[in-house]
Amino acid sequence: MYRFTFSFLSLLLPFQLLAGQFDSVKELLIRRVPWLEQHVVFKPLKNTGQDIFELSSLNGKILISASGPNAAAVGLNWYLKEYCHRSMSHMGDNLSPVSPLPAVKAKVRITATAKYRYALNYCTYNYTMSFYNWEDWERELDWMALNGVNMMLSVAGMEAVWQNTLRKIGYQENEIQDFITGPAYTAWWLMGNIEGWGGPMPQSQINNRVVIQQKMLKRMKALGIEPVMQGFYGMVPSTLKDKSKAHIIDQKTWGAFKRPDILSPNDPEFARIAGIYYSEMRKLYGKDIRFFAGDPFHEGGETAGIDLKQAGAAIQAAMQKFYPLSTWVLQGWQDNPKEQMLEGLDKSKVIVQELFGEFTNNWESRKAFSSSPFIWCVVNNFGERPGMYGKLQRFSDEVTRIKSSNFSRYWQGVGIMPEGINNNPPVYDLMLELGWRQEHVKTADWITRYASYRYGVHDENINAAWQGFLETIYQSLPGYQEGAPESIFCARPALKIKSVSSWGTMLRSYDVKKFEQAAATFAKPAPEFMQIPTYRIDLINVSRQILANRGDSVFKQVIAAYDRKDLDAFDKYSKQFVRMIDLTDELLNADTLFQLNTYLKQALRLGDSPQEKANNLNNALMLITYWGKNIRAEDNLHEYAYKEWSGLMNAFYLQRWQMYFNFLREELESKPTQAPDFFAWERQWVANNQQLQPERTSRPLNEIVNEIFGF
Repeated sequence: MYRFTFSFLSLLLPFQLLAGQFDSVKELLIRRVPWLEQHVVFKPLKNTGQDIFELSSLNGKILISASGPNAAAVGLNWYLKEYCHRSMSHMGDNLSPVSPLPAVKAKVRITATAKYRYALNYCTYNYTMSFYNWEDWERELDWMALNGVNMMLSVAGMEAVWQNTLRKIGYQENEIQDFITGPAYTAWWLMGNIEGWGGPMPQSQINNRVVIQQKMLKRMKALGIEPVMQGFYGMVPSTLKDKSKAHIIDQKTWGAFKRPDILSPNDPEFARIAGIYYSEMRKLYGKDIRFFAGDPFHEGGETAGIDLKQAGAAIQAAMQKFYPLSTWVLQGWQDNPKEQMLEGLDKSKVIVQELFGEFTNNWESRKAFSSSPFIWCVVNNFGERPGMYGKLQRFSDEVTRIKSSNFSRYWQGVGIMPEGINNNPPVYDLMLELGWRQEHVKTADWITRYASYRYGVHDENINAAWQGFLETIYQSLPGYQEGAPESIFCARPALKIKSVSSWGTMLRSYDVKKFEQAAATFAKPAPEFMQIPTYRIDLINVSRQILANRGDSVFKQVIAAYDRKDLDAFDKYSKQFVRMIDLTDELLNADTLFQLNTYLKQALRLGDSPQEKANNLNNALMLITYWGKNIRAEDNLHEYAYKEWSGLMNAFYLQRWQMYFNFLREELESKPTQAPDFFAWERQWVANNQQLQPERTSRPLNEIVNEIFGF
């Protein structure tokens, strides 16, 4: 016995001595699955230039051998999913202890097919992450590492870089405040669309965001995640042209917003200000940044008077001067990056993200973006609008097609670029897993595995339901669509409604009845599985989707009754419509994930002063309702980021519909009346509701679900 113990310890000792590089993964394990702490051993693999992990069992331990911490985290996640049927997601965790621990009977070796597994859109930083504290970011980075993300946009603390830069070129504090946006609008500021809106940002908040970013960078480095920071591409305050003789191109407007201007990269002043910017970046965030983002002329802008080829070369040269060997990461969105700009770049220091891959195939039509290294990405979600959606089989098919195409040598990886990430967990799981799969993934098989680790159980009803979901809400029909079909409940009331948000759709391209049958099948085992958090969350979400779908047909009945001036029918169907909104609110109140107060508490928690708390709340409520600007002629962003949340359904959308139905009823009754001014009402609602909603006790979920399904 002594010899055996000594021999076993001797065998493990080299692993332990060499495994210091895996300390960050061990800490992740302790945070998320502490019941595995004494049962997992990490061992380094010889560096071959590829990300690799191996799983095996050794003397009662689970041995994870890996080429580095990122691969080790993926190995841990692989063991959790494939053997323990456990998982972590943005919509609930299934991470309860498993005993006895499953053994790995035959060694598993997985090599990443994608060099880069990228995550995050600028917009994610606001539609999801505006009010993240360190605990939120710690969880986010754990999820990223477990899913193999090794390159992530990291722009949480850019305000201080800009503040310090502008001070050095002669800006006063009030002028800087007029440039930097509020905490819920930084994405569009950094992309060069807006300036100042939602501000000013208090100095304490700017300072706190620096601390958060520094913590993030340290943790990301430990987990093998490369940060993509914000580069200088010529964006300057629109007031700089009044202070400088440099060649500054007025960028006009983005909708109702005055855009920041562009300092011509061909002007000598560009190099000077870029030098200040990167020097301030180095002081705050270090000298070892390898990737920078920044997209001139994002969603428009003026290019007249700029030699785009020379401009691109100048932007890249400034990066290289202060961060040698760094890479410029460009968004492939609309006509960006422009062909002429790509001509001036050193392609060995460029990566283009095909951003909207679920619809576009620019990697092919633009010949790998003029022979540039590229990452194939999907957006899937716009504005973090609710709705179950994702072209799952297309993801797999397109990645396979790229790898077997003439442009495969330019393909660098896969990425998720959602505008909001608290939705549709199978989309993100599958996309990132494709970075590790050699074979062509058939989603009909994959979805059964997903259901198993999502809920930790094997159930025929659940499996059948997910096959039905794959054939409906997660089908892969061709055609343009910006995110999930929208809910009529959240539309600004009118007689004719084509979409809730300006670029969204209310068209259900799938068989609604088939989806409802799959949903009913999913709900069958509810009495048995209601205590499984992920099942409960998905049951709420599926039921919410059913109500949203049914709302379309009921609204048609309301309008038909109004058109034929049938007051009794109008009252019947409008009351039914109102009841469906009320029932949706009850349903969503059953879990904090779907409650407005959860979001508002996040905004309040992040404020260190009354001023911060008040501005956070104002930013939070503006973003999810009318979005911004008080110009009626430019009101196309309202409902862009609408949410089906308890506390919003009853207090905002329901009230708005009741106002409208009262107006229509008075018309039918030939009473003097005036149409509601929703533009003004929405802004007043935000001003009047900057506090937590009253807490309410939820009706038992099973009662609500039974009412919806008619069980």
